[in-house]
Amino acid sequence: MMNTKLTLNLNAEIIHEAKTYAKSHQVSLSKLIENYLNSLISEKRNDDDQISDFVKSMSTKTKLPMDVDLKKDRLNYLEEKYK
Repeated sequence: MMNTKLTLNLNAEIIHEAKTYAKSHQVSLSKLIENYLNSLISEKRNDDDQISDFVKSMSTKTKLPMDVDLKKDRLNYLEEKYK
């Protein structure tokens, strides 16, 4: 696959925080953004695969509802997986 240069206009604070995050995870900012975009595309390709709210909250920094039952969600996932 060939790489292509892309210019983006983003908030300076977001860029600074993203660079800090990327450095702490020993990955380039370009690779971090590429992985994120790839995950968005993959979600569209795999409409049948469902990502739990818990996993989504980890990747998007959104808060889980207070009434979420992780054990029940996992049990439901495993029951569906092993039908």
